Amino acid sequence: MKNNPIRIIPFLDIKNGLLIKGINLEGLRVLGKAENFSNYYYLGGADEICYIDNVATLYGTNNLSKFINQTAKNTFIPLSVGGGIKTIEDMKKIFSAGADKICINSSIIKDIKLLDKAAKIFGSANITVMIQSVKIDQKYFISSSNGRDLENINPTVWAKRVENYGAGEIILTSVNNEGLKNGFDINITRKVSRAVKIPVIAHGGAGKFKDIYDVIRKTNIDGVGIASLLHYNTLHHFPKFNPKVGNTTYLENTKKNQKKSNLILKIKSYLKLKNINVRYE
Repeated sequence: MKNNPIRIIPFLDIKNGLLIKGINLEGLRVLGKAENFSNYYYLGGADEICYIDNVATLYGTNNLSKFINQTAKNTFIPLSVGGGIKTIEDMKKIFSAGADKICINSSIIKDIKLLDKAAKIFGSANITVMIQSVKIDQKYFISSSNGRDLENINPTVWAKRVENYGAGEIILTSVNNEGLKNGFDINITRKVSRAVKIPVIAHGGAGKFKDIYDVIRKTNIDGVGIASLLHYNTLHHFPKFNPKVGNTTYLENTKKNQKKSNLILKIKSYLKLKNINVRYE
């Protein structure tokens, strides 16, 4: 466990400006306008915001520029953006739109030299690599497309390699745990976070405050990416759902089962009481 303040980072999966969420990065449901959620998280004490256009990753396009620009005007914390970023020109567009960092995965699995080039042009501090870790029969692999296409490379080996090629930060997504809210994969998170010197963000599995505490205490991470735990709680803070933006029956039923509260500040308060260093105002 590190002494630097642990960052609490809402992760927003985006499709056409809408927030979507699923399990194991599949079965995606529309929850509402992503901008509403990101603004709420910013005002609620988030340290950063991370946007991932998972659809763009699948189809090789990125249409987030307009949305990023709108968000950047109202959100004054670091904004990371990923999904469908294949070239240096794609990166330039994302940065020009207002992103502080870009997050890449598939493109550098195909061509690791792209990472080296990006780091030299934009600076390592602005380049984050997402590692999608998939566990099968006690063996770990990395994935280039939300767990669909596996590469026979261990996540720890890959983490060391991307660090050597200029990555400034790693987001480690445990695909097996993502969306289940049953806790993080402590084993692979510990190995990856201890194998590199650059910051590692753990993502995939937060279901309760103790899950967040456990992954911080038992590993060497610098931040925690949270999605479902925040998103479904945040439904309380918006009016009735527009039938055009999701399964309204499912969302209303989910909303009834959640308590209205500022969950980010509650998470930070909980961690602070556990002697975890967090940014708390």
